[in-house]
Amino acid sequence: MAPVQKAVSLVLSLLSGMLAAALFKRAWKLVSGEDDAPDADDRDHGWVEVLVAATLQGAIFGLVKAAVHRAGAQAVRRTGGRRGKG
Repeated sequence: MAPVQKAVSLVLSLLSGMLAAALFKRAWKLVSGEDDAPDADDRDHGWVEVLVAATLQGAIFGLVKAAVHRAGAQAVRRTGGRRGKG
């Protein structure tokens, strides 16, 4: 991978992480009415709430990651480049 591609990939990864975090925060507030999701070691919240928060967070992060990777692969294909796995 060329240095420019590495830099672009790093920036896109950071931006997608920030987007996913913002989407999760908004989704959690809609679902629970609370500003912050519980941490795994938070004693004020039960197992179900902690696991639901973790599941929602994982789903959102996975969705954003897949969308960014897919868009990147399509962009590389459109420019005539090749993008390998890994």
